[in-house]
Amino acid sequence: MENLRGEMTAFLALIFILLISFAGSLMESVSIQSAKNYRRADMNRAVESVFAEYQKEMLEEFDLFVLEGSYESGSYSKDRIMDRLSYYGAGNMEHSIKRMEIITDRGGAPFLEQVNQWVKHKYGLDKLDGLLGEAQSWKSQSEEAKKFQKEEENQNQTLEDLLKENEQQLPTEDNPLNTVSGLKNSPLLNLVMPKEKTVSAKSIELSSMVFHRSLEEGYGDFQDVSDGTGASSLALGVYLLEHFKSAVSKEESDTGASASALEYELEYILGGKGSDRENLEYVVQRLLAIRVVPNYIYLQSDSAKKAEARAMALTLCTLLAVPAITEAVMQALLFAWAFGESVVDIRALLDGRKVPLTKDRQSWQLQLSALSRLGEEGEWKSGQDSEKGLDYTDYIRILLFLQNTGQTARRSLNLMEQKLRTEKGFTWFRADYCITKIEFESVCKLRRGINYRFATYFGYN
Repeated sequence: MENLRGEMTAFLALIFILLISFAGSLMESVSIQSAKNYRRADMNRAVESVFAEYQKEMLEEFDLFVLEGSYESGSYSKDRIMDRLSYYGAGNMEHSIKRMEIITDRGGAPFLEQVNQWVKHKYGLDKLDGLLGEAQSWKSQSEEAKKFQKEEENQNQTLEDLLKENEQQLPTEDNPLNTVSGLKNSPLLNLVMPKEKTVSAKSIELSSMVFHRSLEEGYGDFQDVSDGTGASSLALGVYLLEHFKSAVSKEESDTGASASALEYELEYILGGKGSDRENLEYVVQRLLAIRVVPNYIYLQSDSAKKAEARAMALTLCTLLAVPAITEAVMQALLFAWAFGESVVDIRALLDGRKVPLTKDRQSWQLQLSALSRLGEEGEWKSGQDSEKGLDYTDYIRILLFLQNTGQTARRSLNLMEQKLRTEKGFTWFRADYCITKIEFESVCKLRRGINYRFATYFGYN
């Protein structure tokens, strides 16, 4: 009996030791996990504090969240970020940057992601849905413009071949074809700019802009924390029209010491040239291509105007007596007339008026008889304002939609950097120092030789 009692005592003692060991293990595990949680909390708090130091002017001017990696020193270094982590309480660990994204990476893809979020947050999807139907007609009209240019070239070549074949020449006096030919070979801007307005003489060195130099680059892939959705050309247009000005912006130009690098900002984003004049010339050329197609289509549908063109062709060809030449001259006159009407349209747009996308008899403005005087000294046929038409900003929206989003994004970032450097005086600012996402890998010592390794991610989403 005593032996049995002794065996039970030994058994219970073993059980008690096991329970004590198990409880000790649980306490140790809880203690270690608690230490891990504290370290993670310290790191999360430090990272959030670091990214709370976002570049204020980028948010105020452009609604973009970025962490400026040089901390206004103009000297980019990852060590600066590590120092800020220590300052905010994560200095008792060793840190390395596992992956990082800069707003200029992949041609400005992070910028497009933030633009997409901004448009959704401010306007929702309804605004883009409302523009989608119009966008299809814009794209169709752009394709028609390319066909029109080829068709006009073929028509002019046909007329030239017929005249050469029959050893004939058209009269030079009162011939709209000669007038239009000369105008097409001269700067279009001189023909369409309102007389009371002066073209900006501002220019920049393209070599100093973001995507014309070697850039700091991020590294690593963030597909696991990003939906990968960049802004569509429609969304990007909505954003740009709200954040940049154009040649017809209502706000007055800044002529002070902090004047902008370029006056015509949207025109730069479209043209990418080094001067306001070059960019505006590019845009009016694009507008001409957009306007001339519907104007020519309308002329072809108006029997009265076609008859007027035929009558003028007969007058020009009175001495030729070759029906094929007369027909070719009539078609050339229709092309020239469409060009002249488009010039008047662009004058109206640059003067702040509206122009309908498609014309009718009431909205047509230029008489064929006035085509020969187009561009002469003292001549100024300014387009009327159409209540249901589109203004200059609407046509800029069309051009932005038709442009490649990657190219638009790069030029937008170029311009943002220049604006902050010139208007705000931030000579230290560089867009390729602006961080949008980062993931740290941290190693900390707990106790008794136990090391804890963990990752911490933060991104401006």
